[in-house]
Amino acid sequence: MKASRALTSPMLLAALLGAGIPLAIPAQPRAQQASPALPVVTSPAQRGPMPLEITANGNVVAEATVSIRSRVDGQIREVHVEEGQRVQRGQVLFTLDSRMAEAQLAQQEAQLVRDRSIASRARADATRYASLRGEGFAAAQRYEQAQSDAAVADANVRATEAAMAQTRLTIDYATIRAEADGRLGALPVKAGNLVRGSEGTALGTITQTDPIMVQFSVPERWLPEIQEAMAGPTPPSVTARAPSDNHSPAQGQLVFVDSQVDSTSGTIQLKARFANPDNQLWPGQYVNVVLVPRIEPQATSVPVQAIQTGLDGRYVYVVDGENRARRRAVRLQRVVSGRAVVAAEIEAGDKVVIEGAQLLSDGARVAERNPNQQPGARPRPQS
Repeated sequence: MKASRALTSPMLLAALLGAGIPLAIPAQPRAQQASPALPVVTSPAQRGPMPLEITANGNVVAEATVSIRSRVDGQIREVHVEEGQRVQRGQVLFTLDSRMAEAQLAQQEAQLVRDRSIASRARADATRYASLRGEGFAAAQRYEQAQSDAAVADANVRATEAAMAQTRLTIDYATIRAEADGRLGALPVKAGNLVRGSEGTALGTITQTDPIMVQFSVPERWLPEIQEAMAGPTPPSVTARAPSDNHSPAQGQLVFVDSQVDSTSGTIQLKARFANPDNQLWPGQYVNVVLVPRIEPQATSVPVQAIQTGLDGRYVYVVDGENRARRRAVRLQRVVSGRAVVAAEIEAGDKVVIEGAQLLSDGARVAERNPNQQPGARPRPQS
């Protein structure tokens, strides 16, 4: 018993080895292996001019809408246009029956000939009595009567001429013309219908569509920027496009800023004018509006996909020269055409992570992959 207790570990080890018994020696802890690089897609940060864009929702409104009405009574003889047709100012739209007025004009023309003849004779009598009065052959009363008759005759001539001018105007009103350039709406009255000027029945409407207006509202916090832009040499630019329109946005300029802020909504109403020769914008249409009051000359921007949100705010991951992701806090200012304008300690050309940031932590090793490469594929080797 004492001998076995006295057997030391080295002696026991030698005896076991001499007997050929294999030993299970505990493995020593190996050095912790380096974690694998995480595949990511990066994009360079940029610094340069970026527009300040104010987005809003707006409605297209016609700059002018003219109701077509008759100023005289008459039956519609002919309709010269069709519904929805584009018309020019002065173009003939309707023709009313004017035969009654034409007959009245002929009667007045004959009356004018008679009145002028009477006036001519009255003036001659007045001249004759004036000479006789000077020689003492005519009484003053007869001379004054002759003068009065001549004045009345002249007044009758002017009255008939005025009546003729009114009748000609009635005949002219029987031809109804377009009072503005634009597009016709529905025409509820057809040829053969009787219209009366006193009733004010609308024969149709002309809506001016070129140029056209877009009205929209923006939060009042943008008012200083807008006022400063309106004070410049050129009005700020505005673009508008319907949500379902695949064409390029219509380009216009801001022309109106309301005189007061709406206290209930905290917004200010604006209007922009657009050239609209191809009818891209239509009255009453809902459109997305972008107002650009100014362009910031030196702005730092990154793809909007690079912006991450955590408990302590927004941040991005920047890949350094050792292929490690470094977390940088950012302050998002605005988003312009898919790029986020930020205030951060980021330089132009810094590679920010736009795919794979969800698996990263500060200091993690990364390997860049092609954006078209499948996530499970082997990333390209780093030099």
